Amino acid sequence: PTVAARARDLLLARLPDPPSLERLAAEFGTSPFALLRAFKAAYGLPPHAWLTGERVRAARRLLDAGVAPADAATAVGFTDQPHLNRHFTRIVGVPPGAYQRERKNVQDRAAGAS
Repeated sequence: PTVAARARDLLLARLPDPPSLERLAAEFGTSPFALLRAFKAAYGLPPHAWLTGERVRAARRLLDAGVAPADAATAVGFTDQPHLNRHFTRIVGVPPGAYQRERKNVQDRAAGAS
């Protein structure tokens, strides 16, 4: 695998507590700039922005499973619920609590229609 793919896999494996760009680059024997450039070329985003998106996706899965927003935030590596709220709202369009309530309402309506 390419250095970008290896970095992505490592970031996913350590989602709650990922290494810094410098540490990641050192682990793969490359410079931070070279890793940044390779990662952005492969995935369209720098590692930090990509990681934030992955954390939001992971939080969505937890919210769908009924996990409280504050617990989902820390489970995926956000420092607290407001940190999750800010990124989740920017990416998804609604805050995590509203997303979870709406998903529950949709599921309840679907269950009632059966």
